[in-house]
Amino acid sequence: MKLLLNLFTSFARIGGLTFGGGYAMLPMLQRELVEDKHWVTEEELMDYYAIGQCTPGVIAINTATFVGYKMAGILGGIFATIGVVFPSWIIITIIAMFVQHFAEYAAVQHALAGITVCVFVLILDAVIKLGKKSLKDKCSILIFLLVFCISLFTNISSAYLIIFSGILGVIICTIKTKIAKNTLEKQKEDIR
Repeated sequence: MKLLLNLFTSFARIGGLTFGGGYAMLPMLQRELVEDKHWVTEEELMDYYAIGQCTPGVIAINTATFVGYKMAGILGGIFATIGVVFPSWIIITIIAMFVQHFAEYAAVQHALAGITVCVFVLILDAVIKLGKKSLKDKCSILIFLLVFCISLFTNISSAYLIIFSGILGVIICTIKTKIAKNTLEKQKEDIR
């Protein structure tokens, strides 16, 4: 039960303190889940995040569900998911009651503009940190550059780009494995 409450409170803190949606949550997810709690590795978090983009629903909720499920099964997934949604639900309910009274104030508009810039910096920081971990060789850098250019210059859905990247990764890995196997067999024949 302690783990379930810990999942709920951790994801409630992430959900309550992050502005800007799923992408903006990435730095906080990384800090909380990878660095502080050690519930997942950076690679697992990237995998959950990628799968969360391909599956229906909000990325942050899908990621919370995956991490919760990994830590405590179905109940863990439920508690983590409720935790990440709960603060937003409360905040949106309160804001909905008063939004017309505050939206016109210049201070509120300036605060939201500042938050937007901060969210961009946090996302950029997370991208750089995760990029250092995931861009391990020339092939991964090539896939990154290819997908980056496609996403920059087209309106192709990120889900298709993730599927394309996965297929490309499998093809490249298969080719590299065959080349390595052939090289090893050739070396064995040369020794004989």
